[in-house]
Amino acid sequence: MIHRVIRRCSSAVLLMMLICFSSNDLAIAFHVQQSEPDEAREVLAPPTKQVVGTVNVTATGYTAGYESTGKGPNHPLYGITYSGVKVHRNKQGVSTIAADPSLFPLGTVLYIPGYGYGIVADTGSAIKGSKIDLYFPTIKAVYSEWGKKDVQVQVIKLGKGKCTEQMLEQLGDAIMVNQSIPDALLNEEI
Repeated sequence: MIHRVIRRCSSAVLLMMLICFSSNDLAIAFHVQQSEPDEAREVLAPPTKQVVGTVNVTATGYTAGYESTGKGPNHPLYGITYSGVKVHRNKQGVSTIAADPSLFPLGTVLYIPGYGYGIVADTGSAIKGSKIDLYFPTIKAVYSEWGKKDVQVQVIKLGKGKCTEQMLEQLGDAIMVNQSIPDALLNEEI
């Protein structure tokens, strides 16, 4: 007997169809189930075996705007990180963060409790030692969702001094599908 499960997920509905074939019959069953909206789904903390270390840091929210970067929307580098990638916030995937590259080289992947997965893509003149900046799209989001907190971050993978759009996309896609980073991806050059 061959069993196939075909799933189609939308933001609000999970549709599952089970097709069972045997030599004499064909049975098809549909099951529709309400699921949480995508925005409500949080990523999972990494399994202990993926954590290469923990570091206590002071994490502050920042935006691409003048208040954080000194650049306005008309500036050619507005929203562009030190690594060259665009700032990005994705609660169900990976977000760009800023850190001291002597502690967390560009490309380092961290799990920040209450924020999710971040990849070091940016630096900053005030970001020295155990300080990190977490990107948010608006000042309102900075204050309502984060502000400034002391947290213990989990280091998942140390970077090699670069962060690219391809790395962000690959890591973000894997996290969105699995709600965490698959072990196989950590072994690849991302």
